[in-house]
Amino acid sequence: MLQAKKLCKRYDDKSALKDLCLSVKPGEIFCLLGQNGAGKTTTINLFLGLLTPTSGEALIDNVSVSDANFNRSSIAYIPETVELYGSLSGLENLDFFSRLAGFTYTKKELDQFLKQANLQEESYHKKLGTYSKGMRQKVGIAIALSKNASYILMDEPTSGLDPKASVEFAKTCKELSANGVGIFMATHDIFNAVNIGSRIGIMKEGSLIHTTETSKITAQELQDLYIKTI
Repeated sequence: MLQAKKLCKRYDDKSALKDLCLSVKPGEIFCLLGQNGAGKTTTINLFLGLLTPTSGEALIDNVSVSDANFNRSSIAYIPETVELYGSLSGLENLDFFSRLAGFTYTKKELDQFLKQANLQEESYHKKLGTYSKGMRQKVGIAIALSKNASYILMDEPTSGLDPKASVEFAKTCKELSANGVGIFMATHDIFNAVNIGSRIGIMKEGSLIHTTETSKITAQELQDLYIKTI
C-alpha cells in the first residue's frame, strides 16, 4: 500500500507537514481536502520523491520512495494541468511517454489504454493542442495505465472541468479502483470527493485533522465539517 509514516517537512522554522500518517490500499481512492498551503501538494511531492522529508517515510509497498531500489513505474502523477506535446496526437503522446518509461507497445495496445481511459476513439489521432482539459487528463491516465502503475497521485484533477467532464472523470476513477489501482487525490472539490472517494481526509496547516469513509458522510455534512475545521 501507499503509506506515510510520521512524515514531516520543514523549511527553516516553518512546518509544511507535521507527522503525517495515512495509508491508501490497492483499489482505494483517498481524497485529501484542505486550503491552499495546507500541505496537500507537499505530500504528493514527497511521494513522488521530488522533496526529501525532514523526518518520517513515504512508502510504496513497504519500500521508501527515496530507496535506490524503489520502482518508480509503480506510481504515476496527474497534475492539475497535464503537460503533453500539443503538436503530437493523443496516441503519439502515449507512445512517446510509455517508451520514455521503458515500455514498448503495439498500436492495438496503445488504443486499448486510451479506451480504458475513456478517450473518444475519434480523438486518438487528433493533435493534443485541440484537446480540452478533460481529454488531456484522459491521455495522462492512459500513460499511467501504460506504466502499469499501482498508484496514481492526482493534484486538483477536477479543477476547471465542466460537469460532463467531471462525470466522465469520476467514472474513469471508479473503473481504475475496480481494477485495483490506488488513487491519492488532493482536491478542493467536496462534491467530487464524496462522489469519487472511498475515504476522505481534511488537512490543516500541515496536519491531518479528520479522516472519514465516504459511505458515512454526505456532501453537506462534509462541507459543514470542512468549514468548521479550516
